[in-house]
Amino acid sequence: MAVKIRLMRIGAKKAPFYKVVVADSKAPRNSEYIDLIGTYNPMTEPAEIKIDVEKAQKWIKNGAQPTDTAKILLKKNGIE
Repeated sequence: MAVKIRLMRIGAKKAPFYKVVVADSKAPRNSEYIDLIGTYNPMTEPAEIKIDVEKAQKWIKNGAQPTDTAKILLKKNGIE
């Protein structure tokens, strides 16, 4: 089972809000996930990024691959 760290959109129309989750790579974007590791709110100025560093590092160490957008958010939070 390939595991990815990716964003899950939960915001309303024209008001995005995302959860940063660890999920099976074949699962749909807003389906169930394995672990919640943080949140991302692009609507605030500056954008609010909250990620549990220990959980993220544990999942990356165990082979989870972050998507391109998740990789940018992780780098902004000092992971990798």
